[in-house]
Amino acid sequence: MESYTIGQAAALLGVSSDTARRWADADRFPTRRVGTRRMVDGPGLATFCVEVAKEASAGEDTDAPHTSARNSFPGIVTAVTLGEVSAQVEVQAGPHRLVSLLTREAVEELALAVGVRATARVKSTSVHVDRV
Repeated sequence: MESYTIGQAAALLGVSSDTARRWADADRFPTRRVGTRRMVDGPGLATFCVEVAKEASAGEDTDAPHTSARNSFPGIVTAVTLGEVSAQVEVQAGPHRLVSLLTREAVEELALAVGVRATARVKSTSVHVDRV
């Protein structure tokens, strides 16, 4: 299972480290201590990213950016659905939810799983997912 520092979680959420710390202090997402660092487990962060995106779409201010440079959306994998040949991967990039249909083999080669950082790249109607 992948884990993230508060700073890394903030970047994936599209907010400042201070905002991520305040959210963690308010128990909006779970953290754990590893030495002096507070860490966030990937699946917990993925769940929280989806919640933040829903809040943003409902009109609440989440400090998340609403733009993307060059059609590249860095985010976190929030769902993976595997079929026999194909797969569906959902990436939450700030307030944006992107869904990509790709081969099961590609998902396995990239080791895509809930909580893993990934970048969705959009070209026309295609969404490509890169493991970060």
